[in-house]
Amino acid sequence: MASNDQELQLVPETILRKKHDLDEMKAHRAAQAIVNPRGNRKVFNQKTKVIKVYKPETVLAAARSRRNHLIRYKRVLKKGMQKRASNKKEEKTKIVVPDGVVDAEQEADLEREVKYIANSVGAKMVFVVRIREPNGMPAKVKKILNGMRLRSVNEGKFLRYDETAKKQLHLIEPWVTYGVPSKNIVNDLIRRRGHGKIDGKRVPLSDNTIVENALGDDTDGAVICVDDMVHELYTVGDEFKKVNGFLWTFQLSSPKSKFQKQKLNYKDGGDYGDRGEEIDELIRQML
Repeated sequence: MASNDQELQLVPETILRKKHDLDEMKAHRAAQAIVNPRGNRKVFNQKTKVIKVYKPETVLAAARSRRNHLIRYKRVLKKGMQKRASNKKEEKTKIVVPDGVVDAEQEADLEREVKYIANSVGAKMVFVVRIREPNGMPAKVKKILNGMRLRSVNEGKFLRYDETAKKQLHLIEPWVTYGVPSKNIVNDLIRRRGHGKIDGKRVPLSDNTIVENALGDDTDGAVICVDDMVHELYTVGDEFKKVNGFLWTFQLSSPKSKFQKQKLNYKDGGDYGDRGEEIDELIRQML
């Protein structure tokens, strides 16, 4: 008897409860299979369809926002940006601390001031990123964004910065941010997030042969690899339009977490409008 008692193994109560719950679930599913042969899948129709209820305050806030943005759109269309649109390059300074510094004393010793251009005046090309949802968006703003192929939040695109593009960016400024990227950032964008449009399909630029087959004949051999694409985009060369048209809109990550947006009351995407050379820092966060 003693040997038999020693061979018995005690089973924890949590495991027994788990087995009991699993047995009940299997029995319930078996009964459901007899009643409903199609399984436990929900079938939605007009009677069982979930009705989404909007509060009056939400509807009024969206209508108020749409009205205010439409007033702004008409004012900018008629009078321009007025004092906010500078025709001169704005030079600012910022304090930069090298990455990986933890010690406060070391941080104070290594921090330095760096000058940068805070607007895109005189640039040939800018990179535009959409940073806001379509809530309260006027139809005319949506039309411009669709024309730029910026249909979703956190999508980016290169744009030739001429007078027409400048006026359009001023009109849709609350929904986008833009600036002049460096050559290294242009290179990182294409190599890490670049996709081409081939027969209406989104194809990753994993090989230079894809670029050569798509753009080699159209550009008379001027663009046959990713480095050629970077050069044409950064310098706004003769093949800029073909290269930019071949590129699919860049799908970038959100620079802020959901917690930061909701709990810390951050605005979606942060500051909007012209960032100048500071666009590099935002793109690094979104890559």
